[in-house]
Amino acid sequence: MEPAADFLAQILTDAPQPVWVLNDQGLIVFANPAAVAALGYDHPSDLYHRHSHDTVHRLPDGSPYPRGHCPMQEPFRSGDAAHGADEWFERRDGSLFPVDWWVAPIALSGGQGAVLAFTDVSERRAAEQAVRERDAAAIREAESRAAQRRIVEASAVVRRQVARDLHDGAQQSLVSVLISTQLAREEVARDPARAGELLDEAVAHAREAINDLREIASGLHPPILTHGGLVTAVEDLATRASLPVTVDGSLPRRLPEVVENNAYFFVAEALTNAAKHAAATSASVSIRLHDAELSVEVRDDGVGGARAGGEGSGLSGLMDRVGALGGRMIVRSPRGRGTTVRAEIPVRPGIG
Repeated sequence: MEPAADFLAQILTDAPQPVWVLNDQGLIVFANPAAVAALGYDHPSDLYHRHSHDTVHRLPDGSPYPRGHCPMQEPFRSGDAAHGADEWFERRDGSLFPVDWWVAPIALSGGQGAVLAFTDVSERRAAEQAVRERDAAAIREAESRAAQRRIVEASAVVRRQVARDLHDGAQQSLVSVLISTQLAREEVARDPARAGELLDEAVAHAREAINDLREIASGLHPPILTHGGLVTAVEDLATRASLPVTVDGSLPRRLPEVVENNAYFFVAEALTNAAKHAAATSASVSIRLHDAELSVEVRDDGVGGARAGGEGSGLSGLMDRVGALGGRMIVRSPRGRGTTVRAEIPVRPGIG
C-alpha cells in the first residue's frame, strides 16, 4: 500500500463515513470498514485493485454510468475536486442505493490519486418522501373540504332557485286555479256560461302548473336520463342547447345512477360554459366506457384560455362534480383555439 494510503488508513479506519483511496489509474487501494460494509463486501481486500467507477457507479436504471461522462473522474482529468448528489451506487449483491459523494485529488508516490467519500441517503430520501406524501395528503384534504363546501353552497343555491321557481311559477298557477274554481262555483247557478269560462281558465292554469313542475323536475333529474340512459339523455340535451352540439357516444350497459346523473350534468354545465364564457359557436360531446372508467369529453370552438380553478372560469363546479366520484378532470384550453374538458370517472365493475 502507498505510504499516503497508510497514513490515511490510520486516520480513517474508525471513521463512520465510507471512504476509499484511488491510485492514478482509478483503482481502489484503500477502503475503510464503513465503505466495505455500505457496499456489502466482507473485507477491504475484496475491493482492492477494482476500478472505483466501474465497481459502483450506476445510472438510476442500473446500467453502467458512462466513464467518459462521470464527474467522479474529474480529479484525474483536471485535478479538481467534484461532488455528486442523488446518484446511484451498486452493492456487491447488485442492489442500488442513492448516495451523495465527494472526491478530491491527493498526491501519492506513484502519481496523482484521489480520495472519495460517500453517504447513503436512503433514509433521507425516505424521510423527504414521507414529508411530501404528508403534505400532498394535507393538500388533498384541504381541497376535499373546499369542494365539499362548494357543493353544499351550490346545493343551497339550487334549493333557493327551486323555491323561487315554485313560488313564481307553479304556485301562482295553482293559486289561479283555486281562484277560478271558486269563482266558477259561485257562477254555476247564476251564469253557467261564465262558470264554464272560469273552469276553462282553471284548466289552463292547471296545465301551466304541471308544465312548470315538469320543467323544475327535469332540472333536478331528467326523466329521459332514468328511462333512456346517459347517451340518450345527452343527445336530448344537445337538441335543446343554445348552440349546435354533436354527440358521439355509446355505452355497453347502464351505469350506476349517481355516475349517469353527474356525467349528464357535467355535460350540461360544460355546454353552458361554452356558450356563456367561451363565446363558442359549436360544441361536440364524446362518451366512452373504457374498462372500468367512464370518459366524457366536451369540446368547443370558443376563445379558449380557460383555466381549471381559475376565477370566473366556470370550471370549479365541474371539478367538484367529478372529484366527488373519485374521478379527475383534464382541461385543454389554448387561447383562440377552443376548450376541451374531459371527465374520467371510475365505475365499479359489475354495477349498472
